[in-house]
Amino acid sequence: MTDLSPKALVGNAKDELKNTLKRTTGLAGVVIISLSAMLPGIFVTPTFAAEIMGPGIWLAYLLAASVVLPGALSKSELSSGMPSSGGSYVYLERTYGPLIGTISGLGLWASFLLKSAFALIGFSAYLIAVTTYFDVEISIMVLSMSALVLITVVNIFGVSKVKAIQAPIVMATVGLLVFICLAALFVDDFDAKRPLTHAFDSGVWSIAEAAAFVFVAYAGVTKVAAIGGEVKNPEKNLPAGIMLSLLIATVLYTAIAYLMMAAIPGEWWMQDGKVVENPIFVFAEKVAGTEFGIFAAILSVLTMISMALAGILASSRFLFAMSRDNLLPQALEEVNVRFETPHWPILVTGVAMGMAILFVPLKDVVKLASGFKIMIFIMINSCVIILRRTSKEHGWDPSYKAPWYPYIHLWGIIAGGILIAFIGSKAFIGGGAAVFSGAATYYLYGKQHSTIQTTPVQSFRKQFRFSTPAEHDRRLAAFHAADYGGKNHLTLREFQNALKALGFEYSTDEFRHIFHTADADENGVIDIDEFFLAFELDGEE
Repeated sequence: MTDLSPKALVGNAKDELKNTLKRTTGLAGVVIISLSAMLPGIFVTPTFAAEIMGPGIWLAYLLAASVVLPGALSKSELSSGMPSSGGSYVYLERTYGPLIGTISGLGLWASFLLKSAFALIGFSAYLIAVTTYFDVEISIMVLSMSALVLITVVNIFGVSKVKAIQAPIVMATVGLLVFICLAALFVDDFDAKRPLTHAFDSGVWSIAEAAAFVFVAYAGVTKVAAIGGEVKNPEKNLPAGIMLSLLIATVLYTAIAYLMMAAIPGEWWMQDGKVVENPIFVFAEKVAGTEFGIFAAILSVLTMISMALAGILASSRFLFAMSRDNLLPQALEEVNVRFETPHWPILVTGVAMGMAILFVPLKDVVKLASGFKIMIFIMINSCVIILRRTSKEHGWDPSYKAPWYPYIHLWGIIAGGILIAFIGSKAFIGGGAAVFSGAATYYLYGKQHSTIQTTPVQSFRKQFRFSTPAEHDRRLAAFHAADYGGKNHLTLREFQNALKALGFEYSTDEFRHIFHTADADENGVIDIDEFFLAFELDGEE
């Protein structure tokens, strides 16, 4: 019987081959990608939270962070033990099986693309402030869709291109927010008591409702785990990067929310009966003048585009990982020959984001994204509890283990359930849609393809190993002939073509299973030389 434990599914593949993935993302890159996914939340959510509980919103951000913390710790442990592309989907699929994996994978994909769409919708209020100041007319929808096309193309070019674009934007944004916070201390109307007093006057239910709403601002903290297969030394860099990012975001969010309400008097977050959707512009204008406010608005637009850039990067990896497990068609796991990125998942994600931008209102996008993420965080916390309690059976022994087990994980589950209740019907409708679409996908496609015994790999090893010199040369020539990219790497399609040319007769799913076994780092390509070393010369099980 196939061993489906996390240790067998992840560890055995690593023993068969040396690393083939070009891991380009270090600790700094992990923090940059995480922050770029989180920071845009502060550019939209404060005023909507203020509509719920008034000036004391800093407490809502602090409460939301306390609910995120267990999930961040859990995901740090899971990413340390299973550092592969796909993030939360991989953890849930390996723990609960392919049905729950399919449901959670599609739910994660939807939540990440919704948050990215929220960034491209949310920047419109900031752009209006800029165009009004410079007296320029521009179609916001055209600009949003153009930005979507641009970031989709950049993602196809690869992770290193994404990081190169995000790094200066993230650093500039953090610098801007810190400066605004310091400048707020010198505003004439500054009243440090206002946010403190109103926070505890709001009532427990108002605080909980506001915390549920702003939860989406933290959702990106663990997004980087979705590209775990592209991180250097993931066992250390993923946990450290995730926790450092959460700490930076919590301090920034709480400080901004507190100082914003202390510096600006009155119910400024409402204008003409509508919620102000560009709070950082209003804040910056108050503390440093209109010109600085416009500069802040321009940087806000760039930051939110950067967040959407990271969103496509992470969400596309869920489709890629699900396809690798044969839960989705093969096309979604094939990587681009030139750039070695999963181009079809990226394109599908871009199209879905475009639909959300066109048809879903901003506030509903935030609620749906928050609801999805809270549900996933609850499941992630439960994964750690299950794996810890069955560690002897499944060999669960990651290099990083979350502290305060199991109390912190139980807090994440219970508090998350409470927050979902405050989001309301949107969260339950979104969750129901994810369950229905995931179950339908699994029973219509995944169930027929995902369960494959190890027999194809065993048979292939016997056929492939201990070849004669002439046969070795023939095989090597076929593999290099199939290498259209000329990088000594084979994509899945190229691998299938090479083996078919050599006369190996397997079904499509069996070819995929053999390829996945060889692709130890799950990046969608295998190194030809290392493949031959592993399968032709050292084929013992």
